[in-house]
Formats: sequence, structure tokens, C-alpha cells
Amino acid sequence: MNIQPLLEALDLQENAAQALADDLRGQIAELQGRLREAETHLEHLAITRKTVTALADRLPTQAASADLPEHPDYPRILAVFNQATGPLRARDVCEALDHELLPKNIEGTRAKLKRLVKLGILTEIDTGNFARQQ
Repeated sequence: MNIQPLLEALDLQENAAQALADDLRGQIAELQGRLREAETHLEHLAITRKTVTALADRLPTQAASADLPEHPDYPRILAVFNQATGPLRARDVCEALDHELLPKNIEGTRAKLKRLVKLGILTEIDTGNFARQQ
């Protein structure tokens, strides 16, 4: 019995499988490089957010700090509004402050925003939308 044609067919399949494996290894290496770049970028963004958040507490606000209630979130809330280009909702402010988006945190932030409205620092443009007092 002649097994030569069988071996040749096996060689063809083996070569095709080897080429596919080599191609996939190349794609994996490229994707790993792109993943490393994306992870590095994410790390840099996290460091930047942490730095900006720490510095936001030191930024002067238009309202005198004596007018603000004693809570560390109030200067940070005003810093968020100083950077905002439009009205914000309580959820947006929570996100900017890196608070977990839980109902209790959103409601607590909304209460702080309402207090700032009563103090004349913020205005509620329409229900739930807050902006700096002009």
C-alpha cells in the first residue's frame, strides 16, 4: 500500500495549520501591545483625576468659603461647577466627585445642591438641573 499521497495531504494540512497559528500569534502580539498602551493610558488618566481632584479643594471659589457649609464636598462641588459648560444634575456631580452612583449618594449630593441654591451660590434652572448663579 502506498501511503505517500496520504502523507502529502497531511503535510499540506500541517503547513496550513502552522501558517494559521503563526498568523494568530502575530495578531495576539499586536493586541497585547495595544492592550498595554490602553492600560498605561488608563493609569495616567486615573493619576490625573486623582491629582485634579486633590487640587480642586485648593481652587478659589467665587463664594467665600465662610458662606459654605462645613463639609469637604462643598468646595469640590463648586470646583465641578467652575469647570462645567452647562447645567449639571446631581448624578453628574456624583460622577465628577468619584462617588459611587448609588441612590443614597445621588440624593445626598442633590441635598447639597439644594442647600447651595438656598445660599444663592447655585441656581436650579429647572427641576434637577443646577448651574452657577450668574
